[in-house]
Amino acid sequence: MSHEVFDRVAEYYDAARPGYPDGVYDAVAALCEMTLDGAVVVDVGAGTGIATRGLLARGARVTAIDPGERMLARLVSHSARPGVVVGDGNMLPLRSGTADLVCYAQSWHWLRPVDSIREAVRVLRPGGVVAAWWNTVDLGATPDDAQGTGADWLVAFERRLAESCPAYWGPALPQWRVPQVARAMGEAGLSVQEAWIHWVRRISVDDMLLDLRSHAFVASLGDEAATAVVVRERDELRKAALDGELEVPMRVYLAMARTPRDADG
Repeated sequence: MSHEVFDRVAEYYDAARPGYPDGVYDAVAALCEMTLDGAVVVDVGAGTGIATRGLLARGARVTAIDPGERMLARLVSHSARPGVVVGDGNMLPLRSGTADLVCYAQSWHWLRPVDSIREAVRVLRPGGVVAAWWNTVDLGATPDDAQGTGADWLVAFERRLAESCPAYWGPALPQWRVPQVARAMGEAGLSVQEAWIHWVRRISVDDMLLDLRSHAFVASLGDEAATAVVVRERDELRKAALDGELEVPMRVYLAMARTPRDADG
């Protein structure tokens, strides 16, 4: 899905997409062997700034890069502190050797693997870190992780979406896997660390439906069909909610690698 389609749903994305648990930032900072306070960070595919805001809250100096002007406008509306650049993660408009961390939060799968990792390595200082992470609902144990904590209502929700949205790509499909960023990092000669971080998202039914509208497989249906899916799911989700709120089992996949500290590796 092109960034123009994401721009059309920027308000939904900004209003209802989940943030990231503290464990993600803690793990990245540990690999960087420093706090994020004062770190020079490039957030590639920053969108409306969900990860950008998390990084800024920890004192990082962030440059947010995204091809979507409306997405970045939403980011700036929340904070004037980040540098903002309309650009392509496959060809970063930044000088070489200037960043401590280049990260991709829910974005790397839209990029070309070889080009994007090569650009990240170019922009990083010696010993800098490239990291990528994805939030996903937790439907239970999978070949990727044997410690799932899925909920029956959530499994049924994802299955309905898979059946009604031709472009659906998610954990309800047996062939689904997180994007293969670790492979791309390894092919670039980097030593990769991977982790799963589990958490629980508490969200109202209305915000869950806004979140649903922000996803590519729903947005690509067109307004009428997308609205029909949302109306159907409103009735179904209300059955699962307690006092209008859902508890959504979540997990974040995290892949990180450090670049060599010097030219000798």
